[in-house]
Amino acid sequence: MELKDKKIGFVLTGSFCTFSKTIPKIKELVKKGSEVIPIMSFNSYNLDTKFGKAKDFINEIEEITGKKIIHTIQDAEPIGPKKLTDIMVVAPCSGNTMSKLAYDIIDNPSTMAVKSHLRNNLPVVIAPSTNNGLSRKCT
Repeated sequence: MELKDKKIGFVLTGSFCTFSKTIPKIKELVKKGSEVIPIMSFNSYNLDTKFGKAKDFINEIEEITGKKIIHTIQDAEPIGPKKLTDIMVVAPCSGNTMSKLAYDIIDNPSTMAVKSHLRNNLPVVIAPSTNNGLSRKCT
C-alpha cells in the first residue's frame, strides 16, 4: 500500500514498554510522506513510568509529526465526521483498549478516535501489546 499522502491516525495506549519501538514507526510513516495525526489515551498522555516521562514522549511525537497530540475525548470525536483519517493505527494497543473496543466502551481519547474513524468504514490496524491477555486459554 502506498502511504504517501495518506492521513494516518496513530493511537498510543498504555503499553509503555513498547513506546521505544513504536515511536520510530511513526517517524518512518512521516518519512514515507504520510500525514500522521498523533492520539494518546489518558494514561499514555499523563503517566510517567519506569520506561520514560510522559512529557518526553509527547515532545518527541509532536516534533516528529509536527502536530499537537489529540488527548481528549472532545478532540477525538470529530475525526470521523471531518474525515481526518484514511487509516487508524493503534500501536501499542493494550489489552484494556482491545477489550473496550470489543465491547464498544468509548471512555477515552483512544477508543473515541477509533469509533469516530470507523464511522467512515475505513481500516483500523491494531498492534496488540499485552502480557497476559494473549496467553490465556479461552474455552
